[in-house]
Amino acid sequence: MCVTCGCEATAHLPDRNHDHGGHDHGGHHHDPDHEHAQVADGSQPGSRGFGVLRPSATRTVSVEQDLLAKNDRYAATNRQRFDAAGVLALNLVSSPGSGKTTLLVETLRALTGVRHACVVEGDQQTSLDADRIAATGAPVVQLNTGKGCHLDAHQVGHALDSLPMERGGVLFIENVGNLVCPAAFDLGEAHKVVVLSVTEGDDKPLKYPDMFRAADLCLITKSDLLPYVPFDVARACANALRVNPSLECLTLSVVSREGFAAWLAWLEREASTVRLRCPALAAGAGAVA
Repeated sequence: MCVTCGCEATAHLPDRNHDHGGHDHGGHHHDPDHEHAQVADGSQPGSRGFGVLRPSATRTVSVEQDLLAKNDRYAATNRQRFDAAGVLALNLVSSPGSGKTTLLVETLRALTGVRHACVVEGDQQTSLDADRIAATGAPVVQLNTGKGCHLDAHQVGHALDSLPMERGGVLFIENVGNLVCPAAFDLGEAHKVVVLSVTEGDDKPLKYPDMFRAADLCLITKSDLLPYVPFDVARACANALRVNPSLECLTLSVVSREGFAAWLAWLEREASTVRLRCPALAAGAGAVA
């Protein structure tokens, strides 16, 4: 968990989108204790001193529990906002280089004129991916985590203040590339979608079980490269199902378009389910900002 690895889970919004004044953001109140978890002797996770002190297992567990409990409260607030807006929120997770952003760009293009979509883009540095997203015309907010290895619910809650969420639409949260820490942090999403490319090992679900256990859908990407890499799709899916028997698996390629229609159909099914759960949608309510 990221408390143990000592990351600093502090994301930074562009100055024009984020106010650290401590006021309420649409029900999402800034917590001055959130960004740096304080341990009993005054050291902070992520600091040089924290690593040297080698905190006891008891203290580490206490800090982890405190961080996750706070995160879950923020996640519950985010979930209420998504439900009130009638929006399908998805948390896209993977290791670096799996093709999340390329998949997301093509998905946004396919949804243009069909279903409203917006994006929270998470990276340690740069706005390179957010720039690619913005080129599709979709609203996007960049979150840079610095040394942090994942997004958390508090950061996402602030990002929502700068995004137009339209009833019946989809919010994609592209998490930092990491198959470990994001598994433990609920962002308020309806589903985690884990992306596994064929350029990785088909044993990844067994090596990183927490992530595959937390996900509801596994997308196996870059299938156009299967003739050139030693990746067994059937074995990968079997390994994923060993970890999570209820996990859905889809194989697709942005290049060849194989399986892309099945991914869009999954999105449509899940977005329609949100509409059915929200009476205001059935009544034809308008957009929620």
